[in-house]
Amino acid sequence: MGQKSEANLLALLDSTEDMWGSVDLDFRVVVFNQNFERYIKSCFGVQVMVGMNPAELLPPERAAVWPLLYQRALAEGPYRVEHTLSDGRFFEIAFHPILVNETATGVAVYGRDITDRKRAEELLAISVEALRLSEERYRNVFQTSLDGITISRMSDGKYIDVNKAFLDAMGYKREEVIGRTSLELGIWADANDRKKLVDQVRENSYFRDENVRYQKQNGEILWSLTSTTIIEVEGVACLLCVIRDNSAARAAAEKIEDLAFYDPLTRLPNRQLLLERLRYALTSNSRDGRRCALLLLDLDNVRTLNDTLGHHMGDLLLQEVARRLTASVREIDLVARIGGDEFVVMLEDVSETTRHAEEQAETVGRKLLSALAHPFQLNGRECLCTCSIGITVTGDHPEEAIKILQQADIAMDQAKAAGRNTLRFFTPDLQAAVSARAALEEELRVAIRERQFELYFQPQVSRGQVVGTEALIRWNHPQRGIVAPGGFIPLAEETGLILELGSWVLETTCEQIAAWAREKETATLSVAVNISALQFRLPEFEQQVLDTLKRTGADPRNLKLELTESMLLDNVEEVIAKMIRLRAHDIGFSMDDFGTGYSSLTYLKRLPLDQLKIDRSFVKDLPNDTSSGAIAETIIPLGKAMGMPVIAEGVETEEQRVFLAQLGCHSFQGFLTSRPLPVDEFQSLLTALSKATEAYTD
Repeated sequence: MGQKSEANLLALLDSTEDMWGSVDLDFRVVVFNQNFERYIKSCFGVQVMVGMNPAELLPPERAAVWPLLYQRALAEGPYRVEHTLSDGRFFEIAFHPILVNETATGVAVYGRDITDRKRAEELLAISVEALRLSEERYRNVFQTSLDGITISRMSDGKYIDVNKAFLDAMGYKREEVIGRTSLELGIWADANDRKKLVDQVRENSYFRDENVRYQKQNGEILWSLTSTTIIEVEGVACLLCVIRDNSAARAAAEKIEDLAFYDPLTRLPNRQLLLERLRYALTSNSRDGRRCALLLLDLDNVRTLNDTLGHHMGDLLLQEVARRLTASVREIDLVARIGGDEFVVMLEDVSETTRHAEEQAETVGRKLLSALAHPFQLNGRECLCTCSIGITVTGDHPEEAIKILQQADIAMDQAKAAGRNTLRFFTPDLQAAVSARAALEEELRVAIRERQFELYFQPQVSRGQVVGTEALIRWNHPQRGIVAPGGFIPLAEETGLILELGSWVLETTCEQIAAWAREKETATLSVAVNISALQFRLPEFEQQVLDTLKRTGADPRNLKLELTESMLLDNVEEVIAKMIRLRAHDIGFSMDDFGTGYSSLTYLKRLPLDQLKIDRSFVKDLPNDTSSGAIAETIIPLGKAMGMPVIAEGVETEEQRVFLAQLGCHSFQGFLTSRPLPVDEFQSLLTALSKATEAYTD
């Protein structure tokens, strides 16, 4: 090679990033480029010169290796080795025999720094291993997940992969699913669900825990909580869906909803669902001007049926009533059971005018009355059942659902009061009466709490002498003043407040008896106190009376309990036994309002009574009314025959007193002697009467 050619070759080799050199057959350096020189110098600290051999260039442990590498190249041809430097760099070194006319004249050595490549290869290897492990983990998670997992093409829903949990849940084999679309398989209970799902994912990229219904291969519905996101598989947009079987939870939720909104006996909607439907109807009707009607039905004799034939027969009746009511109305109307024997029919979409709406409601109401009028066959027994129906029609102004139901209830009470087996419409007057009653009840509760009552006393006279008195309650109302018993006692009995009132009256009466016992003129005065039927039926009533007497120190011989005939209609044997036990403690009894109720003489003669009281209704028309006179003429001899004194109440005129005296009744109570008086005025009256009697005697 000429000098010029050799120079050009070296210039070319120096311009490369690789190191290059050659040795002759004695392994001495013949030629080398700058990178070769830098490589030797940087690694071994030796300045390369032509003619140097490995022993002069390399450390002893490496000097013996290189001749072997050269010999291998001469013997086997080109090959490569990798060499690691002490600083951690990698070099790839290639050995090529130099042939001239097919005769070896030396060995060419090429070297390239492959540190970056090696590190890249290592990173690639690590990445490949990580990917392999990730794929393995993914596959393990994918296949062992308890949730169903599917990968499907977003465009058409074709399944690319599904896991075992999905196949088990849906009842498919893998080969039946892969490559087919979800629509082809009929996976969706509603085919529109997939479109909704895809639209939602496109908008938000994912969604979580959506309630989705799937259809299994056997046709069963699977409720699931489905989470979906978009992934790419080989550049294709796919949906990754995780499907958690929610059927059991859904069934439990439906069961809870069923218990919350449906009556378990009749399977009708209950009060809660009725109110929800009514609220919705009221909102809709307020927009389009329509009305709805509510019919509240109360069965008239279910309690009697339960008591006589057992509750199972009552349940059968309620179920049959539910069927008849449902069959009597339109599909759009709602039939609900809201209580023990109360049903509601809600008529939706009735006429826009009140009059026509009421006519429609009345037509349906009479149809319902007729449907229930036919005898019921219950376990081979024929039973009759009637009902009372209250009807209300929604007005022009929005109203609360609960208020509408209350209006129907008010009307239903009117139907019951009218004799049952009929219907009545709600009117504003009824609402006013109910509101007034509710206000009075609240005032009465406050009055009991704040003790706004006092006792008045009306003397009982026999042959001109005061022999006793009746304690009569008065309500000292903060605004209305003194309120007579007729203004609040009936309500107290209806609401049960009579128990608290009765307890207070008994306590206060006994305290007054004890106080009068300290005065000579009142020490033996008999005081009568009215006892309500509800109070007398209390199991603890006897002990309450005895404890009150003991606590107040009242003499039981001065206490007289006034009972009414109506008490004898309910468990008369218990009434008699209770009276006998109290009579053993010297407590007296008077039969109040005698003649107005029903008293069997068989029971009457067994009662430990101290007195019969002729009711004021038979006294007020004496002596002119012959019927009243005949009744009085019957009662007075009856009392004498049974050894019981008779007293007439409501005696207001001298003519009445004389008439009664002529019949043999010399004891009376009424305005003729005095109106009921507060205790101080009553005591003053006693003093005045006592002085008048003394003056008359003198």
